[in-house]
Amino acid sequence: MDEWELVSPGHSSTTLTVASDTSSDATYIRASTLIPGIGKPLTDQAVISEHGKIVYVGSPSHVPSQYSNLSTISVPVLMPGLWECHSHFVGASPLKPINTENMSMGNSAAAGARAVRALRDTLYAGYTSCIDLGGYAPEFQTVMDEGVILGPNLYGAGAALSQTAGHGDVFEIPLGSVWQKLTLNSPGTDVGMVPFVIVDGVEEVRKAVRVNLRRGAKVIKAFTSGGATSLSDNPLHQQFTDAELAAIVDEATRFELVCAAHAIGKRGIMAAIRAGFKVIEHGSYLDDEAIEAMKKNDVTLVATMTPIESILNNRDAYPPAMYQKVLRFAHIHKEAYSKAIKAGVRCATGSDLFGGSGTVLGAGLNGKEVMYAVKAGMTPLQAIEAATANGPMTLGPQAPKSGQVKEGYDADFIALDENPLENIELLQHPQKIKSIWKGGKLVKAPGLDYWDVLATK
Repeated sequence: MDEWELVSPGHSSTTLTVASDTSSDATYIRASTLIPGIGKPLTDQAVISEHGKIVYVGSPSHVPSQYSNLSTISVPVLMPGLWECHSHFVGASPLKPINTENMSMGNSAAAGARAVRALRDTLYAGYTSCIDLGGYAPEFQTVMDEGVILGPNLYGAGAALSQTAGHGDVFEIPLGSVWQKLTLNSPGTDVGMVPFVIVDGVEEVRKAVRVNLRRGAKVIKAFTSGGATSLSDNPLHQQFTDAELAAIVDEATRFELVCAAHAIGKRGIMAAIRAGFKVIEHGSYLDDEAIEAMKKNDVTLVATMTPIESILNNRDAYPPAMYQKVLRFAHIHKEAYSKAIKAGVRCATGSDLFGGSGTVLGAGLNGKEVMYAVKAGMTPLQAIEAATANGPMTLGPQAPKSGQVKEGYDADFIALDENPLENIELLQHPQKIKSIWKGGKLVKAPGLDYWDVLATK
């Protein structure tokens, strides 16, 4: 079915490109196939939302009487809005190298301007919710709430925590310059209003958590191992002491925030689990012991295959040292991800995109991560569950009721002409996401202009 139709009771259908019944806040969508987020797909389902929440899911013949006169939007396939569980809205320049310096040391006003496109591109790729694990998400969410720009629902960490000489440090420039921009006592800047913050010692990490709380953080992120984009540290080494990591978790837990750990090497993975982190990002060196510890402690894996595949497939777009670094553990990462899936570790999907829009690691390429999950061993249905229903679980007590087409949940949907369960690669092409509803409001559809949507907020 290629056409999108508006069907009024007792009337023939007509092609529609924008809204349903403009006289009501309620929206009635009739889906030939409904992928609910958890469970098998259903056929011929009615989904009704009102005031941003789903109020009915079920047979069209049992629609509650108060909604029976609503105009109906008929779509071939409907599913929950996708969840991006590892993003960085940092406003990186597309003209500079893809590295830590470009992510963290630029002009914040320029970063904000660039982020307008990145937020739009992410939303239009079908991602109605994003967890930002080091960036300006708290500030961007404020601007979206004002109705000035469009983007996903953002759940930001604020500044990701790094030790000196850690993954969030910028080795390419002098330490004094880093300290002037990326510490809690940075002169001449808005203290803490940065993508990464360099902190050392128990008291500093506690203060960093509190500064992020003040920014409106919904999750706390720390680097517990070295990484790939930081060229001078070793991914196999643990970063932060056990005491520092325990302090981070203790401080966050008192405010009902979950902690997520950038952890590539096993030492960093195990240290994070010991400290009480509930999400492992990357997990490249997961082995049987680490997998068992994740299952025992109810820890979620966000494997972030996208940057690894991007670096391997676009060698010339990255610094040579970064390519060589990733080459040493890429095959280990893929094997660890497959092993975790097979062992039953709960997984959510995150693409770790941070490059400037239009680059090989830019916003809008998020859907590739769902395809990589299938290649790692998930069924298409499992991969969609990881990309929808499992997303909010990475936020713990802060999690919204989202990621499922279920009564009482947020009315965030995407509609497609084709079934992604039959071709999972559809989700990596934003043009295949025909229509998007965020909070019950249509924000993308054929012929619907970005500025028209803002004008009706």
